[in-house]
Amino acid sequence: MGKIRAAVTSVGGYVPEYKLTNKVLETLVDTNDEWITSRTGIKERRILKGEGLGTSDMAVEAVNELLKKRGISADEIDLLICCTVTPDLVFPATANIITDKIGAKNAFGFDLMAACSGFLYGVTTASKYIESGACKKVVVVGADKMSSIVDYTDRETCIIFGDGCGAVLLEPTEEDLGIMDTIMKSDGSGRVHLHQKAGGSVKPASHATVDAKEHFIYQEGKAVFKFAVTNMADVSAEVMERNNLGSDDIRFLVPHQANKRIIDATARRMGVGSDKVMLNIEKYGNTTSGTIPLCLWEWEKQLKKGDNLILSAFGGGFTWGAIYLKWAYDSK
Repeated sequence: MGKIRAAVTSVGGYVPEYKLTNKVLETLVDTNDEWITSRTGIKERRILKGEGLGTSDMAVEAVNELLKKRGISADEIDLLICCTVTPDLVFPATANIITDKIGAKNAFGFDLMAACSGFLYGVTTASKYIESGACKKVVVVGADKMSSIVDYTDRETCIIFGDGCGAVLLEPTEEDLGIMDTIMKSDGSGRVHLHQKAGGSVKPASHATVDAKEHFIYQEGKAVFKFAVTNMADVSAEVMERNNLGSDDIRFLVPHQANKRIIDATARRMGVGSDKVMLNIEKYGNTTSGTIPLCLWEWEKQLKKGDNLILSAFGGGFTWGAIYLKWAYDSK
C-alpha cells in the first residue's frame, strides 16, 4: 500500500451578479479608475445583494456545483471546513449552516479563520484528515462577504474587496498526486496593521463602536504591502526549493488576489512568467478566503493530471503560506 495523499477531485465556485466598478466607486469616494488600476490591478468587484443573504448562501452554490461535477450526493461528505472572516453569525459555525442547507447529514464541520490565508490553512488541515484515514471526502470552502465589513467612505479599503466563494473536494489517492507539501506561517505582531477593531470579546459591539465605525476593516496599507511582498514571495520560493522544483516544473502559480504588484513580485521570485500566473483580480478584487479556489474554478479546464501548482497567500494576522499541489485529474 502506497502513501495516502489528499487530492483535489472537484472544484466549484460562485460570484454574485452585481458588479461594483471603479467608475461607480468614483462617485462614492475621492478616487479614479486609473489610480485604482495602477496600484491594485482591480477594475471591478462582485457584491452580494439581497436581504438576509450571507456567506453560507454563496457557499451553497459553490459546493452544490462541485458535488454535481463529481457525481456524488451531499450525504457522502464526511467533513466540511469553511474558511471565512465574515461568518453568517458569531456562532454557530457557518460550516454547520452550509451542511444543513445542502443536506450533508453525515458531515461534521467547523469554521477556520486565518484571513486571506484561510483557504490554504483549510486545505492543509483537511489533508491531515484524509492522510490519517479519518475521512474520505472533505470539502474546503473559501468564502467571504467582504462588503459586510467594508466602509464605503474609506477609499483605502473600499477599492480592494469583493464578495465570492470557491470550494474544493479532497479525497484520498495512492498515486503521486495531490497535496505534496505545505508551509504555513503566522506572526501575531502584525495584527496592529490589519484588523477589525470592535465586535470581539476585547471590545464588544456598542453604540460607541458602531458610531466610531470600528466594525469595518482597518488596514495600514503600506505596512501590509511591505510584509506581503516579502513573505508571500519567500514562502513560495521556499516550497519550491524544498521539493527541488525549478520554474520550468511549475504549470501555474495560484496566488492570493490581493494586489497585482504583490502577485508580480511573487512570480518574479519564483522565476515564472505571466503566462504561468492565475489572475482574476481585475474582475473580482480581493475576496479574502475565496480568491485561490475561485482561480482554480476558473482555470480548471486548463489543468491536466500531474500539473504542478504552487498556491500562495498572505493575510491579516499576519498569516501566510504556500502549498505544492499536483493536480489529480483531467477536466472534461
